[in-house]
Amino acid sequence: MPVEHAAIIGAGISGLTAALSLSRRGISSDIFEQAGELTDIGAGLQVSPNASRILAELGILEGLSKVWLEPETIRLISGSSLRQLTAVPAGTFARQRWGAPYGVLHRSTLQKALLAAVEADPLCRLHLGIRMESNLPAIGRDADVVIGADGVWSKLRQFVPRSPSPRFSGNIAYRFTIAQTEAPDFLDRASVCAFLGGSAHLVCYPLREIASFNMVAITAGNIAPQAWQSEATAEQRAQLFARLSGWNSTIVSLLERHQKLRFWPLFETTSGTWQDGRKTVLIGDAAHAMMPFAAQGAAMAIEDGYELAAFLSDRPAAEALKLFESHRAPRIAKLRQRGAFNRFAYHAKGPIRIGRDLVLGLKPPQSLATDLDWIYGYRALRLP
Repeated sequence: MPVEHAAIIGAGISGLTAALSLSRRGISSDIFEQAGELTDIGAGLQVSPNASRILAELGILEGLSKVWLEPETIRLISGSSLRQLTAVPAGTFARQRWGAPYGVLHRSTLQKALLAAVEADPLCRLHLGIRMESNLPAIGRDADVVIGADGVWSKLRQFVPRSPSPRFSGNIAYRFTIAQTEAPDFLDRASVCAFLGGSAHLVCYPLREIASFNMVAITAGNIAPQAWQSEATAEQRAQLFARLSGWNSTIVSLLERHQKLRFWPLFETTSGTWQDGRKTVLIGDAAHAMMPFAAQGAAMAIEDGYELAAFLSDRPAAEALKLFESHRAPRIAKLRQRGAFNRFAYHAKGPIRIGRDLVLGLKPPQSLATDLDWIYGYRALRLP
């Protein structure tokens, strides 16, 4: 029997995308969110063409394009000398090569756009302030399929045997924003920049809608408690600056001057089963939370929601969920491998760093773009 109604646990990017994608295929949904209101949490994110073409299909890309920035390039820069190592063209090039734009924006901007579309959709009903512990929300018990889009600390995992488990990745993100009027000259107003150095890297890009720069330094760190984010303590700040030894003084002084660094322990999930073989499935970070070294976390959440709806549109739930997992798992595994490689390359030291810089300097932009085709050129299942 085809799926007619879904219960979605979590109103983040994956959950809202799933609801809109299901609606496009005539499937209604109830979305349950434990927060009493959806607040402006999070920081900047990158939306690559593989995800933006889905947002276009869902009818929200046009609005986002009016407020986000399409960076001209994605630049890799030495954290010590500030010398550009290489750059991948984006902007018009991304639209021409991959058929959709590459944009950067605040997470809350995307969340609000998805939320507005859900609230305007008669097949989607959002319920706030609904906490799930050991039981599904009562209103969702009669759903044909139950979708866990409740993040790395998913409560719905308890209903999926042999499901993934969260674990501390050994990496810490230090996040903050800085007003563009106060930003130093070495911050590029038109591009995404990743400054690379031994044991750490710093990603910076403009957030046009709030006239600020998104700044995130990622480094190895000590085991952290289960937490979303908190203001860095003196000890945690010292941990960061110890990792920036040898970095350019202008970058170090910028971080030292900023007193409110957000300490963000990065958790990932182990491998495991995403669905129970009947009616329950995990998507997004609930299924496969990954490190940000490939900048694909939000994109994978969007792909998940859209492709799950495609499988559910003309098959019984049990069959659809198995096919969904077998279809998505290889792509996620490959992206995890790319992220691990990027971490190794970004944080390289000594002779390995020198070799990395030489290789990047010799690679033409076209070659770098070709290496990204399998990520950015991906077309989701049943996308027109």
